Amino acid sequence: MTYNAEQTPAAGQWLALDEQERIALVETWHRRAGIRLARARLRATVHTVVENQIAMDVSEVVETLERLRDEGLSRHEAVHAIGSVLMEQIFAALKSPSKRSLADSYQDRVRRLAASEWLRSGADF
Repeated sequence: MTYNAEQTPAAGQWLALDEQERIALVETWHRRAGIRLARARLRATVHTVVENQIAMDVSEVVETLERLRDEGLSRHEAVHAIGSVLMEQIFAALKSPSKRSLADSYQDRVRRLAASEWLRSGADF
């Protein structure tokens, strides 16, 4: 299987791969696209988590991806925007654990994500 961040991978094929294979595909795509990222393995892992959620049809993530694309982001940018929310939520949970579940907090934050907000923030996970 090959991977292209601008195209949605076939869910069955994607999920049939080992997690490390998925991460390697994402890393390879970024490298071949000439995209140099600090902490490339971490970023590829977050990117993979978002792709996994898309493949598993997590409604908040799929709907937000579509909305962000409608707001002008490329598919790749939208995956990174959602990944930035994931990292933000994980960091917040590690910093101050609360009774609210990380999943609930993440889903709420993803629902509120806007392309303009992400572009202004300069975040890229």
